[in-house]
Amino acid sequence: MNVQFKKGVLELCVLILISKKDQYGYELAQNISSKIEVAEGTLYPLLRRLTKEDYLTTYLAESTEGPPRKYYSLTLKGKEYMNLLVDEWQQFSFAVNLFIEEGLGNGQK
Repeated sequence: MNVQFKKGVLELCVLILISKKDQYGYELAQNISSKIEVAEGTLYPLLRRLTKEDYLTTYLAESTEGPPRKYYSLTLKGKEYMNLLVDEWQQFSFAVNLFIEEGLGNGQK
């Protein structure tokens, strides 16, 4: 998948996944990678930025498999931001799909 496509939607995907349930970094990377190939090194700077901007908060929780894990949780501000991004994504993807249908609708591909 195109790197620019991934960069544009990774933030939205992270917020949506965390809104469903609090997650730690590696778990989040695995969940995203199941559908979109992404390097862990890309994810952690994004998580730090979203936390710094008060869209996420963090807490430590004990793990049965080693040291405590840092979990990420969506704040109210983060939920509002996620909803805004979802609206923008839906408008954007609808418009792009119209271009695709118009461009490919006459048998071009």
